[in-house]
Amino acid sequence: MQSNVKHTPLEYQTEHNQMSILGFWIFLAAEVVLFSTLFATYAVLFGRTANAPLPSELFGIEIVLIMTVLLLTSSFTCGIAIHQMRHGSNSGLITWLIITLVLGLGFLGFEIYEFIHYSHEGATLSSSAFWSSFYVLAGTHGLHVTLGIGWAILLIIQLYKKGITAVTSRKVFIISLYWHFLDVIWIFIFTSVYLIGMVI
Repeated sequence: MQSNVKHTPLEYQTEHNQMSILGFWIFLAAEVVLFSTLFATYAVLFGRTANAPLPSELFGIEIVLIMTVLLLTSSFTCGIAIHQMRHGSNSGLITWLIITLVLGLGFLGFEIYEFIHYSHEGATLSSSAFWSSFYVLAGTHGLHVTLGIGWAILLIIQLYKKGITAVTSRKVFIISLYWHFLDVIWIFIFTSVYLIGMVI
């Protein structure tokens, strides 16, 4: 029995932690429903740009690729943070979480720049049904990234004060699930919104 506990990750070693992680998986399932609804709305309204610019006139592969690389790299660094946590390195965990946040902030910076650029070109939230659905979908994802960054900052402060415990390890693991989920959603946005929008 002791051997099993030793080989079980710290975040899973209490029943409370196990139930919390299960509850978060259920929360992510609800998030899948939310984003599925937004993707479906976008698909229905695709091309209804009225007098606003077409997506192919504004979407640029360079900035979208930069955003994609930043976010996918942040998923990798988040994975390294979990690796550091499971090896008991609090400093390593905090370092890689900070790197993850910097990459996430870089993503948000480019997304804000992108939105401002589109607005200046005549594609605003109120320009057409298509652009409304675009901003709601991409903006909801961006808002989730923003919330994740704020959440991680609070967690880093807690790690500085308390180190790696059963409670903090659970919280780190849960935020890693959240961050990876946002990366998966972004892959769908990248392919179904930007790549298709560039050619139509």
